[in-house]
Amino acid sequence: MSTAASTASGEFAEWRSAGNPWLIAIAVMTATFMEVLDTSVANVALQHIAGSLSVSPDEATWVLTSYLVSNAVILPATGWLGRYFGRRRFLIACIGLFTFASALCGLADSLGMLIIARILQGIGGGALQPVSQAVMLETFPPEKRGISMSVYSIGVIAAPILGPTLGGWLTDDYSWRWVFYINLPVGVFAIIMCLLFLEDPPYLRSAKHQRIDFIGFGLLVIWIGCLQILLDKGQDEDWFSSMFIRWLAAGASAGLLVFLVWEFKAKHPIVNLRILRDRNLLIATVLMFVVGAILYSTTAVLPRFLQTLLNY
Repeated sequence: MSTAASTASGEFAEWRSAGNPWLIAIAVMTATFMEVLDTSVANVALQHIAGSLSVSPDEATWVLTSYLVSNAVILPATGWLGRYFGRRRFLIACIGLFTFASALCGLADSLGMLIIARILQGIGGGALQPVSQAVMLETFPPEKRGISMSVYSIGVIAAPILGPTLGGWLTDDYSWRWVFYINLPVGVFAIIMCLLFLEDPPYLRSAKHQRIDFIGFGLLVIWIGCLQILLDKGQDEDWFSSMFIRWLAAGASAGLLVFLVWEFKAKHPIVNLRILRDRNLLIATVLMFVVGAILYSTTAVLPRFLQTLLNY
């Protein structure tokens, strides 16, 4: 194991893509920007989606939550999937799935179809950020990684900020369906750029495939799914006075507890929690969790507050 790791790290240090690194950066940044944008671009269109599909605004929030849940569930498996299928092939497939699902979202004539399309969109989009970051780190030499990741971070931060503004403009001037159709040319462009300039490093092509932690993945789906439904439907069901909510809370708590125990004992965990022993990584992870909670809760709640209570 240590020999394989040292060999991989040595090849990682020596190998560089033959293509222009900034063209590769444009390819992966375009895909990531598109994915992050979709976490907030549909927020302001919920009222229009609810009216168009004849559902309540509360039911329309599943358009947001279905995307975020599927995105969060698939994300831990991206490392294994990238190694198994090849990072280039996997990234292109994810962009293709995301783009195809965006077209289905625009064509949806019912809330059920839209939610299914958003789940597919989340599955395709969940891998884009981690795979893009890995590509960026391997493409640029150590002395240029700082500036390259800074440029990458600007796109990641700008996307959720631009999302509500862009979504509002498209919804008011055209239709809520264009909130999803806008991804089609961007996705095609990203696929073409990846086909032309992206390649897998030699150590990844020759790497042995590890078994995926199916039990850990299943537990992850259970506790995240139960928690998300609990938070989404709790107010409608009067929280813990409802037996349904109590069962969801029990499922989320038990699922999380068993998940943590299993992941610490598993030989190849789907989420390697042992790395959080690094205090710097732990602090950074907690801070990113807080920032994400503030950012995404604000972009989800504020548009509905302005539209329903302030009549914007």
